[in-house]
Amino acid sequence: MATSDTGTRTVSIDAEQLAGKRFDYQSDMSLVENIDLDALTPGDDINWLEDVELLVEDGIPAVFDRYSNSFIKIYFEIPKGRENELARKVLMKHLTDGNSYGITLKDIHCKFPQVELGPWVAESKTVGTDWKPPVLEGWDAPASH
Repeated sequence: MATSDTGTRTVSIDAEQLAGKRFDYQSDMSLVENIDLDALTPGDDINWLEDVELLVEDGIPAVFDRYSNSFIKIYFEIPKGRENELARKVLMKHLTDGNSYGITLKDIHCKFPQVELGPWVAESKTVGTDWKPPVLEGWDAPASH
């Protein structure tokens, strides 16, 4: 953490901060063991998932959730040689359960139709079919606009 004249400031954000809680699968490997990464990958190409690797954030193993620009910290012991596999499984559990803050925001801010939970969840609802620009209460656009 960095400090400024206004106090302590967070330099990075993790999924727990965005959700206000820790998810069980962050601490319990058994909750992600049975995730089939091949089955969750749309089509025959898993190249996008191969780019997902185990990282370290604040000294804790973590995987990056690009949908919310945050880290999902992993608190269970990761067996040697399974680092990237388990990072990918934690990420996919996070996404398919709809726990990513980026997915949470889709319902409000998505400007075009797309599946809420991504192509890896067949029964996912469609969002973005009726987007309207947000209106700030009490604000009127200048006459020139």
